[in-house]
Amino acid sequence: MTDTSFAEASAPPVLNRIGFGDVMAALRGGLRDFRRAPLYGLGFSALFVLGGILIWAELAIEGREIWVIPMALGFPILAPFLAVGMYEVSRRLEAGEALNGREILGVVFGQRHRQCPSMAMVLIMFFMFWVFMAHLVFALFMGLEPMTNVITNWQDTLLTRNGLTMLAVGSVVGGAMAFVLFALTAISIPMLLDREMDFITAMINSFQFVTTNFVPMAAWALLIAVLLIAAMLPMFLGLFVVLPVLGHATWHLYRRAVSFED
Repeated sequence: MTDTSFAEASAPPVLNRIGFGDVMAALRGGLRDFRRAPLYGLGFSALFVLGGILIWAELAIEGREIWVIPMALGFPILAPFLAVGMYEVSRRLEAGEALNGREILGVVFGQRHRQCPSMAMVLIMFFMFWVFMAHLVFALFMGLEPMTNVITNWQDTLLTRNGLTMLAVGSVVGGAMAFVLFALTAISIPMLLDREMDFITAMINSFQFVTTNFVPMAAWALLIAVLLIAAMLPMFLGLFVVLPVLGHATWHLYRRAVSFED
């Protein structure tokens, strides 16, 4: 598929019901695709890993290393857009098409003429708002307390009434934001790659699919969170494997999630 060979979405997609078996099947499909084409996954994930290391280095230079925690937790917000290359690789493997690096990159860069840039702006703005909310929640409950003092003397700060309240409120706010974004992007970006539709329609379909299949999709979201956090611990290096596997798996989940009457 090139940037001009996408399928027209002549009718709204049919949102299917899925179960835990579909989630695990999608994950197995993602692992299988990564094994079949590891260089593509490693190449695309290298951009994400490099971005994480650069963020950490910048914060270290400014003496604000502790802010790498909310930044790292929010950084995966950008992952769905950066995984477009993995979606295309999985689509080609599924269709039995040859994996041509130039053509795959052509599809990825060709998305700039479609709806993905608008979707990317939504994700970037959400990421910035995520970081802002992390600063705001900390400031509301800890006042002018330096973040470094909170970490070095965490027993005297986090275990206080204000500290525990901050952790509780931050968890609720962060969880709510994460759920909304997950629901809006769970299948919308692979849908935009596969079909010609506006990004708002794609996000609405994604949100409806997640809320309709709340339990299995909540399990999928939890699995993504656990794998990404574990992958980021060793200097983001685990993302070399986890990110492409999840990217490929998202494509397979999307294929199980919707049906089109072509």
